[in-house]
Amino acid sequence: MAKNTCNDCRQCRREGQKLFLKGERCTSKKCAMDRRPVPPGQHGQGRKKVSEYGIQLREKQKAKRAYCLLEKQFHAYYEEAERMRGVTGENMLSLIERRLDNVVYRMGIGSSRPQSRQIVNHGHITVNGQVVDIPSFQVRVGDEIAIKDSKTDNAMFKELRGAKIVMPKWVEFDTETFKGKILDLPKREDIDLNINEQLIIELYSK
Repeated sequence: MAKNTCNDCRQCRREGQKLFLKGERCTSKKCAMDRRPVPPGQHGQGRKKVSEYGIQLREKQKAKRAYCLLEKQFHAYYEEAERMRGVTGENMLSLIERRLDNVVYRMGIGSSRPQSRQIVNHGHITVNGQVVDIPSFQVRVGDEIAIKDSKTDNAMFKELRGAKIVMPKWVEFDTETFKGKILDLPKREDIDLNINEQLIIELYSK
């Protein structure tokens, strides 16, 4: 299976903002964006004016890297969003936010999206009582998300017990019972990523 093997910190530097791909490291003094906030490579500080296409491309790359998606996956969400009613850009982000790996991240179970994807892949998460190990699984309103009972003694989850987690209003998660729920569909104002989705739609529409 294809995957992005680029160093996480280099991706943040290339996009000029924190994408929070390394969990707690991104909020510490070790964060590469705080230490070297310039694009990677020997010409990183001397980049010239970017064209309109370049601006649109960078916005797409930023979104793909933030959600840890490859081009084929990302474009498929655009095509599905285009067939839906409403604003295409907002529909696309809503679909991506409803991926199970992102939901696990939003609930605070994983400290980053890459870690959350690994948690799902390893079969630690259940949806409505059934183990789901597909990161792209689309959750729906009312779905109950939980850590599998046999995995709650895992050291990673023990640290989670009783923790206070800030999460978007469309999800809830109880760190005592390790159970959560999808309360609503994610709306644009619930998504805290600094992404101009309209630029992505304009790029794909050409």
